[in-house]
Amino acid sequence: MTMLRSQSGGSGASITGGGVGEGPGPEVMAAATLDGNKVMSSDGEHVGKISDIMLDVRSGRVAYAVLSEGGFLGMGNTLHAIPWGALTLDTAEKCFRVDISAQRIKDDPGFDKDHWPSMADQTWGTQLHDYYGRRPYWLSGPTGLDPTGVETPGGLHDRPIDV
Repeated sequence: MTMLRSQSGGSGASITGGGVGEGPGPEVMAAATLDGNKVMSSDGEHVGKISDIMLDVRSGRVAYAVLSEGGFLGMGNTLHAIPWGALTLDTAEKCFRVDISAQRIKDDPGFDKDHWPSMADQTWGTQLHDYYGRRPYWLSGPTGLDPTGVETPGGLHDRPIDV
């Protein structure tokens, strides 16, 4: 596989493959174009599809992808939040890969469409990132805002502005 961009301590998804497709991707893509993409586990099993991409509005980062697993016609689906940094976009195969086994995803109790977790809760988020072996995205590099929304060094007001 060809790595298009390396993530040096970042919290974003990695990109592999040589495919570029039409439009602006794969470096910058509309979230809607990623909905419905299949997700493959580290052991090569198709474990579901991306149903939502969750944004941390304060920091402007993608926080999680929501994996929809199982069910029929949207009924009985189990949803799983996956840290965005735990995913790799495979442009050649047109799917996402997650470096966790299918059984480990199935062992995660997940949630259903009517009972979402509080994704802004840092305790929940830290446990989820630990489960996937990732550092929480809000601790990865400068974003301009800390988790409480307070500006940090490297934030917008620390950048030169042309007037």
